[in-house]
Amino acid sequence: MEHGKLEETELILGNSNPKFSGVTSTMLQVLEHQKELLPLAVLGKHYLADQALAINFMEAVKLCRSPLPNGKARIFHARRNNEALQAFALKSLSPTPLKIAFTSTAQREHSWITRWIIRKADAVISTCSAAAAYIQDGPDIISPHGVDLERYHPAIDRKKLWSELGLPGKYGIGIFGRVRHQKGVDVLVDAMLPLLAKFPDFTVVVCGEVTPSNKKYFDALRTKIATAGFVERFVFLGKQPFSKIPRLFRAMHLVAALSRNEGFGLTVLEAMASGTAVLASKAGAWEDIVRNSETGNIVPCSDIITTKNTLEHLLNNVPKLEEMGQKGRLCAELNYSLKNEAEFLSNFFIKLQAAN
Repeated sequence: MEHGKLEETELILGNSNPKFSGVTSTMLQVLEHQKELLPLAVLGKHYLADQALAINFMEAVKLCRSPLPNGKARIFHARRNNEALQAFALKSLSPTPLKIAFTSTAQREHSWITRWIIRKADAVISTCSAAAAYIQDGPDIISPHGVDLERYHPAIDRKKLWSELGLPGKYGIGIFGRVRHQKGVDVLVDAMLPLLAKFPDFTVVVCGEVTPSNKKYFDALRTKIATAGFVERFVFLGKQPFSKIPRLFRAMHLVAALSRNEGFGLTVLEAMASGTAVLASKAGAWEDIVRNSETGNIVPCSDIITTKNTLEHLLNNVPKLEEMGQKGRLCAELNYSLKNEAEFLSNFFIKLQAAN
């Protein structure tokens, strides 16, 4: 960062993980809009498109010793435990006001260190009601993630796109993410096998990497499909380039997101932004996002019978799937844009700066 402008920074974003993750992706996407709303710096250079925004810890210490006008507090937004610990260290070294906002997305009992961070933070943010339920006194705000509405958009001609992809059948049911037990790929396989004879125009498309630790799980799925005689009705694409994923989303008539657990789960928003109906489990933020029977349907985690029955109902009415997809896109535009997320967070931070 240009040192002449360092002291103007009002918001510091944590960026501690050298490995790319969903948390990193969220931070990077939101900051592209947030930097237009608040002067900000990023503690850590990992994956930043604009390296001028990056500062190291010593620069952060120097920054925190420079007062803002009118005694305003700076904000440090931490999304990981170690980022929160960096923030507390900076606060102890800072003679000027620094307030710490911590985002907690975990849907499980917190570790002792996370509970301590939540107690000590000036503000706690959650991303959905399921995660908020694990915060003892509740979060200060619930701020759902947004989706890139330009990258994920509906197909102009879904039928033509499906044909261009060279996939069998007429309609696609997609499931995205690593092929593993947690993602519930087996739930989709078990629910669809009894339905494939009734719905010969549908193909199940599994898009995701099979890691060595999950090869046994993958092999068992393939064996089950082969035994049932439906090898040609399941397409396993493996890991796809990042650039190809949006095209696959908008080619599907239905995206299944059947995880047994999720932190948030952007898959559903990516599908909705792509104009595609969704079938989602009660994991992550999906119960908050999906309007049941309007933009898609929600089913219990690991419930094969309910999943099968819901799929049968959905596949019986392709025009209804199209309508759900259209409503999902509108819902994403109105409520889940990256711009909305950036504005909501920034407005909260501005209020937090001025609070006693």
